[in-house]
Amino acid sequence: MNSADATKWRFEAIPEDEDGSRLDRFLRRLIPGLGQGQIEKMLRNGLIRIDGAKAKSASRVAVGQTIRLPLSIDTLASAKPAAHAATAKSLATPMMGGAPLQKTFDDMVIGEGKGWIALNKPSGLAVQGGTGTKQHVDGMLAALATRGGERMRLVHRIDKDTSGVLLLAKNLGSARSLTDAFHKHTIEKTYLALCMGLPPEDGAIKQAISKLPGKTGERMVADDDGQSAHTLFRRVDHAGRKLTLMALRPLTGRTHQLRIHMALVGHVICGDGKYGGVDAHPGGMVARQLHLHAWQLKLPDGKLVIAPPPPHMVASLDALGLSMPPKGWRFQDF
Repeated sequence: MNSADATKWRFEAIPEDEDGSRLDRFLRRLIPGLGQGQIEKMLRNGLIRIDGAKAKSASRVAVGQTIRLPLSIDTLASAKPAAHAATAKSLATPMMGGAPLQKTFDDMVIGEGKGWIALNKPSGLAVQGGTGTKQHVDGMLAALATRGGERMRLVHRIDKDTSGVLLLAKNLGSARSLTDAFHKHTIEKTYLALCMGLPPEDGAIKQAISKLPGKTGERMVADDDGQSAHTLFRRVDHAGRKLTLMALRPLTGRTHQLRIHMALVGHVICGDGKYGGVDAHPGGMVARQLHLHAWQLKLPDGKLVIAPPPPHMVASLDALGLSMPPKGWRFQDF
């Protein structure tokens, strides 16, 4: 990519959790407000390409591929200029307690290395935009990007209500490398979850899942013909037989994988009303928020990034007398 390309085009690497997505749906999630008609027109004119080749809206994208987009696509994403201006303004205004945008971002940073930055994303902050979502990490990255310079890029996602480690790439080259590492499972992810009941001490869950059709919101279901999904689990501590702190390691990166897997084995994650209904809310001193936290992320070079759990999860563990894993604790594969 020469300097002329860098000033004319925007390049996005396909993250692990978008593997197999339709191109148009990926683009609408990537750029909130982008219309289907605009996507179709840019595809016809060759302005949007996959690995340099022309594509169609129904084309399926794959991890490791790179999408080339016009640099002005964020401006084109709204047919109503005033509406786009309002969106841009909302991203530039103080957020999350009144802190300036840059300080808000800096306060989330928990690690940095060559080509990457790690955030401790709070529960409730979306990673990407969508209907009714005005503030999200991807929007922050766009607002913080220097004019004409490379912007940081997402290489994976975690749910809006899930807190914890979110890895960002500083440039396109790093985005490709990190996305490939996620795809090849050379990046290890360990989550902590407060679950209902007393699961076995350790084990594995292998159950394919797929997205439930219809206007049900983003919801996954067990489906033997769906995408393969594999989760390892270990018990960390428990309060009798009612509540258990679990360490979860996803070996695949499907949407809501940990949430639906734990629900399927009868140990729904606390606060997960989507998959557990009223049974996900034990009451008492346990907050109604989702108790799922992306705790550790181990990079291919062995670097370990650890994110402290959010206040509501710390409070619940303290109230139950449950202990976090001790320093140096590692998840052992089976």
